[in-house]
Amino acid sequence: MIQTFTFYLFASVVIASGAFTILSRNPVHSVLWLILAFFNAAGLMVLIGAEFIAMLLVIVYVGAVAVLFLFVVMMLDIDFAELRAGFMKNLPLGIALAAVFLAELVFGIGAYQAGNIALGKGGLHPAREGASNIEAVGELLYTRYIFLFEGAGLVLLVAMVGAIVLTNRKRAGVKPQNIASQVRRRPQDAVRNTQPTVGEGVEL
Repeated sequence: MIQTFTFYLFASVVIASGAFTILSRNPVHSVLWLILAFFNAAGLMVLIGAEFIAMLLVIVYVGAVAVLFLFVVMMLDIDFAELRAGFMKNLPLGIALAAVFLAELVFGIGAYQAGNIALGKGGLHPAREGASNIEAVGELLYTRYIFLFEGAGLVLLVAMVGAIVLTNRKRAGVKPQNIASQVRRRPQDAVRNTQPTVGEGVEL
């Protein structure tokens, strides 16, 4: 009973957070709603016994979104005075969201202790009986799906090489790096010890 109620709670918050992520005009608010959606999606993964995927959602996606948040703040002209002015106006909404998040934590812990949600028998099975979630994922990736796993790695490698080639092309007005000269540079050529007296500056 508690698993079903927790599932509907997490799913409802995920859908609502996704909608607010799209509808928010402020990019900072949109990113915060997206982070909330990721946390609730991780809660759904915990409910079905996929702790490894839940940790990936929290560590990879939320961590990446935090970096995205920093880039948004640095690259966009956001009026922080206006954001601070609207703090008291949005305080009831923040308290309500904090209460919902606290309720999710309580119900999520209770549902996890009560046991996983029983899913259908179809689909993927653990690689062997008694294997943990992480062991099952590792054994499936490196046995049954090894070629798909290597193909995904090859696609990422090609994308990385393409990004390097696009950014390393010669452009007018941009001085390229000379890797060989940087490697050959000696410490005594780059650092100079001086002992200036009091009141005198350093000659460059």
